[in-house]
Amino acid sequence: MRPALFLAALAPLAGCASLQPTIITHQTRDWRQVVTRDDRERLREWRTAWTRALQAAERGGHSAEVAREGPLLQPDAALPDPALPNGRYRCRTIKIGAKSEGLLDYVAYPYFTCRVQQERDLQGFAKLTGSQRPVGLIFPQDQLRSVFLGSLVLGDEARAMQYGADRERDVAAYVERIGPGRWRLVMPYPRFESLVDVIELTPAP
Repeated sequence: MRPALFLAALAPLAGCASLQPTIITHQTRDWRQVVTRDDRERLREWRTAWTRALQAAERGGHSAEVAREGPLLQPDAALPDPALPNGRYRCRTIKIGAKSEGLLDYVAYPYFTCRVQQERDLQGFAKLTGSQRPVGLIFPQDQLRSVFLGSLVLGDEARAMQYGADRERDVAAYVERIGPGRWRLVMPYPRFESLVDVIELTPAP
């Protein structure tokens, strides 16, 4: 099966206000049959990416900010049962470790809106607001982690690209639970700006 197929028809994000139903053409719940070679390598190197990112943040004078986030930015904070309930979430992104000179080693963005909804026998995740919006599917892996594979929607774009169609837009992350009603997406070596992106998710009121 071609990796691009499983996101073949992600629909427009109606004004970025809600995730519309999607037509999913994948035939597997095994992310290993879908993931690209680049993303498999990024996920494999998650700990190296996180170690480098935290070291860069410390050198840049951001130790206090990292410590203040507690388990959110601790590599081994994952708890059993990573499943995300369907619904709307408050989410925020923290970028750690500058990918190139001149960029910041720690950036914490304000809260945005995200949504998790059922997509046949998998779940779909979408960040609905903001200038960089990952959209894709969550695949089961084990008792500590699920795997998110998707594509990055930028700016005022209304559609997500197919996963695997553009390596610069592909997104791969681990989904982990880190506390009661608290989850994170950990993206090692994202394409833009940082060494690790962490998206915190808490249920919206």
